[in-house]
Amino acid sequence: MKQLFILLFILALATGARGQDKYKIIKDIPYVSAGDTSTYRKERCKLDIYYPATKKDYKTIIWFHGGGLEGGNKEFRDELLNAGIAMVSPNYRLYPYCKNPQYTQDAAAAVAWVFHHIEEYGGDPLQIYVGGHSAGGYLTLMLALDKAYLNAENIDADAVKGYFSVSGQTATHYTIRKERGLSFSSPFVDRYAPLNNVRKLSTRLVLITGDRHLEQMARYEENLYLKAVLEGIGNKEIPLHELSGFDHGGVLRPAGLLIKEYLMKL
Repeated sequence: MKQLFILLFILALATGARGQDKYKIIKDIPYVSAGDTSTYRKERCKLDIYYPATKKDYKTIIWFHGGGLEGGNKEFRDELLNAGIAMVSPNYRLYPYCKNPQYTQDAAAAVAWVFHHIEEYGGDPLQIYVGGHSAGGYLTLMLALDKAYLNAENIDADAVKGYFSVSGQTATHYTIRKERGLSFSSPFVDRYAPLNNVRKLSTRLVLITGDRHLEQMARYEENLYLKAVLEGIGNKEIPLHELSGFDHGGVLRPAGLLIKEYLMKL
């Protein structure tokens, strides 16, 4: 798998050479209604957009940061820059200042904003992708599998061209368990678990984790089970990439390069 990382790095250098495009960054765009009465929501629910200013009809990936639903901030992943695509990075509300399911509702609102506005920046609304790492991977999975969140924003979850979850929990997220006083280490699956929302997909889902021996507890195994259940109900192969030699945090860079490779092909 380290050989794969080297190949992806070479690919990154090659695609970086296409960076004849000029890029613009616009920060802190609100993606919720100006009439929202929650001061904290208005403070957190903003996004940054990085896009090619000299190109039209480009692909866009929405990237949700990690941080256990308790921390973290919007970021542009270096691996996805200068690739002829746009990147949108939203913040979302965090525990303990909000509680489940508000994290996922915010994520859905951010995705809806992109569908409604990316064309204004030159992007193709038919080529929108969603991804994230850790807590962001969990949010990605919930949006992909539980259609109710995007339905509430009048968006079909299958209108997203593809989803990339990097080290996302597929059981109920441990911070949601924490809200209820449940043990961090006890497995728990309810309506807020991606595993409990499996369905026949009409879009692409790619699962990525670090090395099963270095990842957070059972993270690879949870994703393997999700893959098995999704394929068991009739989905064609769900790719699961275990990036050997990388732990939970270290997997982010090679995962970004792998996602970039997918985006160049899709």
